[in-house]
Amino acid sequence: MTTDVADAWTALADPTRREIFARVARRPRSVTDLAGELPVSRPAVSQHLRVLKDAALVRVRAEGTRRIYSADPAGLQVLRAELEGFWSATLANFKELVEGEPEDRSTT
Repeated sequence: MTTDVADAWTALADPTRREIFARVARRPRSVTDLAGELPVSRPAVSQHLRVLKDAALVRVRAEGTRRIYSADPAGLQVLRAELEGFWSATLANFKELVEGEPEDRSTT
């Protein structure tokens, strides 16, 4: 599965969407459950979930007439890999600075 990382970050940029994602990451939930817990309507929750699904951050399964949403580990792995890339680059830059030639501090 390929995920556009920019779309995932954009999807999580919205505070309401981030809260919805946090709740489905804790445990699978339906739109009705989420709407009952949040100050947004069911249609708004559905729209937010659609964006999260399009960004491969949540997946949905049918349970009778209800749709149950949960976090998609594959989409999260893509975000995690990007964060680890940032962290690795930061550590490499820090190592380069630390191991570089010391500045002549006597001229300051």
